Amino acid sequence: FYVAIDKNHRPHKIMRHALGTRQSADACIYEEADSGFFIGLSETRSGRFLIISAHDHETAEAHLIDAHQPMAAPICVAPRETGIEYDVDDDAARDRLIIVTNWHGDTKADDFQIVSAPVPTDAGDKSEWQVVRAHRAGCLVLDALPFKNHMAVLVRENALPRIILLNLADNSEIDIAFDEEAYDVSFGSMAEYDSANLRFTYASMTTPTQTFDYDMASGTRVLRKTQNVPSGHDAADYITRRITATGHDGAQIPVSLLYHKDTPLDASAPVLLYGYGSYGITIPAAFSVTRLSLVDRGFIYAIAHIRGGRACGHNWFMQGRGPQKTNTFRDFVSSAEALIEGGFTKAGQISIHGGSAGGLLVGASVNLAPHLFCSAIAEVPFVDVLTTMLDASLPLTPPEWPEWGNPIESADAYALIAGYAPYENIEAKAYPHILATGGLTDPRVTYWEPAKWIARLRASRQDDGLSLLRTEMTAGHGGKAGRFNQLHEIAFVYAFVLLTHGQSLGGQE
Repeated sequence: FYVAIDKNHRPHKIMRHALGTRQSADACIYEEADSGFFIGLSETRSGRFLIISAHDHETAEAHLIDAHQPMAAPICVAPRETGIEYDVDDDAARDRLIIVTNWHGDTKADDFQIVSAPVPTDAGDKSEWQVVRAHRAGCLVLDALPFKNHMAVLVRENALPRIILLNLADNSEIDIAFDEEAYDVSFGSMAEYDSANLRFTYASMTTPTQTFDYDMASGTRVLRKTQNVPSGHDAADYITRRITATGHDGAQIPVSLLYHKDTPLDASAPVLLYGYGSYGITIPAAFSVTRLSLVDRGFIYAIAHIRGGRACGHNWFMQGRGPQKTNTFRDFVSSAEALIEGGFTKAGQISIHGGSAGGLLVGASVNLAPHLFCSAIAEVPFVDVLTTMLDASLPLTPPEWPEWGNPIESADAYALIAGYAPYENIEAKAYPHILATGGLTDPRVTYWEPAKWIARLRASRQDDGLSLLRTEMTAGHGGKAGRFNQLHEIAFVYAFVLLTHGQSLGGQE
């Protein structure tokens, strides 16, 4: 089985191939007719079922194929319903499905709950779904792994993930605790349903990724592996912290920090502040080798967990989406101001960084508060939002309307987007140094968006700061392929940061 894409690179068909036959004889077993939906192919952890998943930004649908009957037609778990999302796994011993969903009868479980359902023999429905772990507001369910005697549940609350173990015999719960102020946790690869061990990975901005096995019966954990840093790394040389910024409306915005233990906290340190804030995506406070090159030079690296992501639950996402999109940008500015008010740095010593929708964040932020920033890096930035959302002929525009609004049909959406779109809001004033990047073959953010944005900045800015554009002629949305090319791109960005802060590049200026 494999996924086929259409002329717009949208995954839209599931094909079945018989080994030893020509590909031209392959059968299409599922085709997604809605151009706003994307499909994927996976399997349940037991390997019993193949899962065909279809989704847009707010709705999901899944179909199952029994792996022992590959010629059988896919069976729908539950028909799509606008605004209802769900992910499926199977509980092999109990012959049931485990489903993480925001469905809750006539209402919605905004932060998701866990239900079980019988394996459908024909088109399923939600009437037989039974709640296993009920919805808890503010505690976002990310994943659930069924075992023979336990269920492991990964949740996020107040921008911190944690693991909850549910004992299926008595429904008791145990939290697996972690000590650092900011960190990231995810489930590891676990194929054994009968296992008594849960494998998970842990990392923080100071701690390289560690792999643990946790005995679900005894509560003991064993460290199996630690990510190797070839250049050497001593976590004790670094400090990770979590601070809170107060938004314009009183919202409490988590900000994760990393700095060297010898960095003075007297407002003299330069800062690189990173953000995204769209599509419900949360940037984890995980480990990165590359950012240590800045931190070792005295920088504070900060991640703002702003609205538009799901760091603090689904409502956090909804407060930074559509009609409330400006909260995302104002949260980012508030995060920068909190770093200044907290004595970590001062105005004019902060660089900001984001890519794609995070590039929109960067562009909007330099329009809102240019005096706060020394420089800004916008990689493949979605800076011409209004023009793109007005062009229904672009294949990715209609699927994006739920996130941003439809300015073709709604005057309110038009006015809102026009009020924050980076290109439309460039003014004749001073700006920080700006670097934009683009890819000539990028199908998501077309190369002309950063090009026209930089052109207008150069024509409008009232200072002698840099407005640079780097267009990769053989790259798409994710940059150049290959590990070393990606490292070169990161090095280029960091070199720009160092240059704009007046730091030496070791003779390679």
